Amino acid sequence: MNFWDKAVRFVYGFCWHPTVFGDTDSRDGDAGSVGPHGVSAAAVGVSALAQDTDCLGPHGVSAATVGVSALAQDLFNFEITSQVPEGLSNHVVSKTKAQASCYKKLLVAWKASNPPPKTPEEASRLVLQTLKNHLKADVEGLLKFYGLPLAPIPVVTTVEVPVELPQGEEFELQTLPVEARCVTDGDGITVYVSTSDPRESRLVPQEVLVTALKRSEARAQGEKTRAKELHKTMIAAGYQVINVKNEEVLARKYRIRLRGIDAPEGDMPYGKEAKEELAKIVKGKCLRVLVYGEDQYGRSLGDIYCNGNFVQELMLKKGMAWHYKAYDQRAELAKCEKNARAKRVGLWALPNPEEPWEWRRKNK
Repeated sequence: MNFWDKAVRFVYGFCWHPTVFGDTDSRDGDAGSVGPHGVSAAAVGVSALAQDTDCLGPHGVSAATVGVSALAQDLFNFEITSQVPEGLSNHVVSKTKAQASCYKKLLVAWKASNPPPKTPEEASRLVLQTLKNHLKADVEGLLKFYGLPLAPIPVVTTVEVPVELPQGEEFELQTLPVEARCVTDGDGITVYVSTSDPRESRLVPQEVLVTALKRSEARAQGEKTRAKELHKTMIAAGYQVINVKNEEVLARKYRIRLRGIDAPEGDMPYGKEAKEELAKIVKGKCLRVLVYGEDQYGRSLGDIYCNGNFVQELMLKKGMAWHYKAYDQRAELAKCEKNARAKRVGLWALPNPEEPWEWRRKNK
């Protein structure tokens, strides 16, 4: 069983079949027990997986962040069941109702954080800030329960000027490695982003998570047909399980339209060459995509960077696209096209290349 299967089964065991107050099911052991560092059994389960690999798969859990992961899982469980983890009462003085109030506040604060806590210090700081009006014994007990520091390291500010985001950018994507078949043409590409990404993790529909867990169970039980049907359901919702370096990753699909350029259509001269050139640039690479809204077809308009190189500029310099002046007035793109024209490279070697927008108007 690969790590994804183990991880999904672990999450399923602790998030969807939790050992909560009144639950006498002991097939997973004492879920409320606490390890030597005050971390709950859910966290110990994650720690046990750490023995299998140094990098704990698509969810980025490591031995250093076990407590953070356990808290996140317990909050996810609380959102579904309204139950706090068993064993917490051994560390706090308040009754169950007051404990639930704490978890309700923490859940709201966790969801509102952007990005959510990744380190023990960040998680501890969120707990202390959110529960600052609660009993000190309860707050410290909760921190000890997850093995989080009682006094997190202060945030150190610097005099560095933050890097400005490009004007109009809505959000940024860091993609999984791109396959050549995901390039649709010279200015279009389909990419996948792991749901372990902080932004994506907050956007995954609950029904997709449930389907992913059911699929993993079906695969573990050898029910290949059922697993395939469940995967089709996920794909229809815009998500897919992708194999990356022998690890299965739940990812979200994005259709990207390269912003600022217009490549020849498939049936036009240099249409095939433009598609092949883009595929050659991005194949096997993880891309950085800055998204600026959507086009009329629901594709995300994006600037794409590959190994630090601006992909639109590469396509223009190789004579594989026009600068789309009607929708983009960037001088650097206009200069790239001008230089390619002067060198007569790519499509500019043709005697009278036709603009894609004119071709589309004639060939609706």
